[in-house]
Amino acid sequence: MNQYDLKGRHAIVTGGAQGLGFAMARRFIDSGATVTLWDMNAALLDEARSALGTQAQTVVVDITDYPAVEAALEKTENAGGAVSILVNSAGIAGPAAPLDAYDIDMFRKIIEVNLIGTFHVNRVVVPGMKERNYGRIVNIASIAGKEGNPNAAAYSASKAAVIGMTKSLGKELAAFDIAVNCITPATAQTRILEQLSEEFIDYMRSKIPRGRFLKVEEAASLVTWLVSQENSFTTGSVFDLSGGRATY
Repeated sequence: MNQYDLKGRHAIVTGGAQGLGFAMARRFIDSGATVTLWDMNAALLDEARSALGTQAQTVVVDITDYPAVEAALEKTENAGGAVSILVNSAGIAGPAAPLDAYDIDMFRKIIEVNLIGTFHVNRVVVPGMKERNYGRIVNIASIAGKEGNPNAAAYSASKAAVIGMTKSLGKELAAFDIAVNCITPATAQTRILEQLSEEFIDYMRSKIPRGRFLKVEEAASLVTWLVSQENSFTTGSVFDLSGGRATY
């Protein structure tokens, strides 16, 4: 396993109580960082903190609530110091259904969590990063944001928007030592699969040339480099983790 130096860095990982976010938080801690996990599930946060040890702290927050996000950042930095790394991993898949039958309220909820929530968290951390002239941001998008998944119009649209927002912010901050990138993973073996039917899961696996789902540790490996100081030039970019499904 390659080693990256994150000593002295303080990272926020949203959706960090489980899945991709938890794997990334573990890798950051192994690399010397301190990590604050943001999640809505207090019980899962407690479990994650116990598993990660003293280098981890937690904040319960709903990222769709902007004042709550502002308060969470204040609490985070008061306890652990200035935030120099942000990973936005919080998200929901929602049920599978054709667009013309998709529940309107559920469509809005998916956009609120996956896009507006990601916007909120980026918005609160960027001023401090600009002031200190240093930061690394990774927004978790999806292969669905590149290709679109049938019966997942809301999720696909939200992740496509995250890609566009990441590119925009990367250009806005290019004059600073701040890198803003996103990753587009194929389906990973996480609890998000519990929201989907077996038929839809089989469909998604069939689209991956490697013939398997992404391992969370593989995502953590790429993201750890993206948030390291070594990533000093690449920004506003999209990194593929689709097992060969998308090559663009």
